[in-house]
Amino acid sequence: MSIQRRILVLLVLVAFLSSCEARTAGNTPHPPPRPLPSSLPLATNTVLPVATPHPSEVVSKTDAFLNQMLKAGLFSGSVLIAHNGEILVGKGYGMADREQQIPNTPQTKFRIGSVTKQFTAMAILILQAQGKLNVQDRICVYFTDCPPDWQPITIHQLLTHTSGIPNYTDFPDFRTIKKLPTSPAQLIARFKDKPLDFKPGAQWNYSNSGYIILGVIIERVSGEAYEVFLQQHIFGPLKLLDTGYTKNTNQLAVGYLDAVSTADTVDISVYYAAGVLYSTIGDLYRWDQALYSEALVTKQLREQMFTPFASIPEPVASGLESSDVGYGYGWFIGRQFNRQVIFHAGGLEGFHTNIYRFPAERVTVIVLSNQERTDTDEVSRQLARIVFGEP
Repeated sequence: MSIQRRILVLLVLVAFLSSCEARTAGNTPHPPPRPLPSSLPLATNTVLPVATPHPSEVVSKTDAFLNQMLKAGLFSGSVLIAHNGEILVGKGYGMADREQQIPNTPQTKFRIGSVTKQFTAMAILILQAQGKLNVQDRICVYFTDCPPDWQPITIHQLLTHTSGIPNYTDFPDFRTIKKLPTSPAQLIARFKDKPLDFKPGAQWNYSNSGYIILGVIIERVSGEAYEVFLQQHIFGPLKLLDTGYTKNTNQLAVGYLDAVSTADTVDISVYYAAGVLYSTIGDLYRWDQALYSEALVTKQLREQMFTPFASIPEPVASGLESSDVGYGYGWFIGRQFNRQVIFHAGGLEGFHTNIYRFPAERVTVIVLSNQERTDTDEVSRQLARIVFGEP
């Protein structure tokens, strides 16, 4: 996201805070949002207290901030904020379809881009729990025609972006091929014979290519299509009724570039297990709550998912409190407001999404936007600032 657009977001925040100070204490608070489907039961581990404003104040401040963002053309989408099992905010802003004048709501479905990766990672852990693979396996066990450079690469290194396999979405011709239906085999063929960016395990570099390979491994080990395995082992058990493999785009919000322009065209198959899924704020909240429990895998495997195995030399999102950011399995792990934050963004044509989790305080912020140029990282941070009562 450009510095100029981030500055615009901050200017909107300053204006919003000024307007909050000008309001009288006797103003009627905004009504609570329409209830979302109930979440899964919370785990019983201790939750740290949160020095948060009263829930009604969180609602009113969030609503004021996002309406100013909407008015400035910097946001369109749906937002959820929750603390300790209570949904404080669950609301849509702007239009899901401008031509048809269909508004965004808590039930609107959005493409979630790279937020898909955490579901792919969970599928791998489920297969490990079933005894069908191990993350320390070398990936060439699952490929008969594995390139020589791939021989030392492990599943773990694909999950943590430390394999050295180059990122196919950075290739110069990606803008052309992304408009064409593409099979996983065709995707792998695009980078299979490319030299590695570095020796496996030596560095970290974000690579969608690694998650394409993970999708194929899931299919070969399970004997099921990627989307079928996720449906049977994640979406079904968690009752994620509005989450799935994007095929019928008529059911989704229309993606836009910004408040004026339409987004570039894309055939979603080109993202496969690295970014193909769609979801809603309600379903992602169910997913978030399941990650506090053993609904899918054991505590030990969940902790593996959130372990910062790979150290990232520079912050992946400005505004984090230090460059001490790590990557687990489909998640970034860092610090914000002197608290641990586990997060991931997703960006693709017409959409920009983000999920922020503060596990010690049990705070979740989910931002799904159908404007590609929305800075959901910055929006998420500002919403978390409101929840924690940070200046």
